[in-house]
Amino acid sequence: MEGGSEACASWIRRPENRVLVVVGKPKIGVSPPLLEVFSFDVKTASISADPLVTCAMGEEDGDPVGFAVHPSGEEIVCSTAKGCKLFELCDRDLIFKLVAKDLPPLQSVGPQKCIAFSSDGSKFVTGGQDGHLRIIEWPSLKVLLDEPRAHKCFRDMDISLDSEFLVSTSTDGSARIWKINDAAPMISLTRSPDEKIECCRFSRDGMRPFLFCTVQKGGKVVTAVWDISTWNRIGFKRLLRKPISALSVSLDGKYLALGSSDGDICVVEVKKMEISHWSKKHHLGTAISSIEFCPLERIVISTSNQRGAVITKLNVPADWKEWQIYFILLSLFLGSAVIFYLFHEHSDSFWNFPLGRNQPNRPYLRTIVQDSQLADDQSPW
Repeated sequence: MEGGSEACASWIRRPENRVLVVVGKPKIGVSPPLLEVFSFDVKTASISADPLVTCAMGEEDGDPVGFAVHPSGEEIVCSTAKGCKLFELCDRDLIFKLVAKDLPPLQSVGPQKCIAFSSDGSKFVTGGQDGHLRIIEWPSLKVLLDEPRAHKCFRDMDISLDSEFLVSTSTDGSARIWKINDAAPMISLTRSPDEKIECCRFSRDGMRPFLFCTVQKGGKVVTAVWDISTWNRIGFKRLLRKPISALSVSLDGKYLALGSSDGDICVVEVKKMEISHWSKKHHLGTAISSIEFCPLERIVISTSNQRGAVITKLNVPADWKEWQIYFILLSLFLGSAVIFYLFHEHSDSFWNFPLGRNQPNRPYLRTIVQDSQLADDQSPW
């Protein structure tokens, strides 16, 4: 897919724990805009040569510019130059089909800069180039919030792991926090007049409630961290010393991925806030428009106008697989059993002390009576 005409791409995690890739291609000559779904081999980090399914979009819809995939892996919302379109990904006997469905609240709302589903799939949020914010209940499509003046123009957006908070940033450098269940704004993140908050992502490990944002101040760019219990900035670090165009966090929250405006990809280990992987000029010097972690492996997919969609296998330490963890636990259990057996056989423990000369043949009740009488006879009272 490298060097192709893909305008946008995203991962699809299917219920059978299979990973697919959906890509959007713009109109080229007489060919209409296309949506294509490919199979993905996580072992070789490669996409199938031929798509599993191709769906032509109407020219009146405009070119695809971004995707939001429902956590179930069965619904895909495509942002276009005219609005949003909904597709259902169906498969029967491994034969896939994309079915276009109505999306009344969003079909003709204009270009949306940001679209996202909540982690539980119950909310869908859009942020437009016109600064219009919409929070929609899913799948009822009930509009919970319709705020036409949320920002001057959306820059980035993310939903917290517990689906409670929404963070949104504007092209003017401001950032706001919204309470999703209340469908209302909460607070604006503090910044100095010469600072611009740009990309934003919530932590995903479920243990540390943080918000990561890239902040530009003059010619310097840092990755800052906010505590979401107080919304206070608790620290920052200068990681990729150049303007950041895209930010993502892995599903387990262990890594951040930063894409630069000149095509670099930088992956950071959150625990140490240190760079673990760096691919320079990965997109031939053009700005990375999106970057997203694979749901199952340490792999990212990134897009740009110059190279289309690019798959990158990260040079980071391998994670423990589930079977490896169970194998270690089983080994520890068996090792403990062997040590206990050896200790039992070669030690004078309570269970191995020698019995008295006549104890095996002595009646239990008689022994107790005799011992009691002996004790009474020897008592000084």
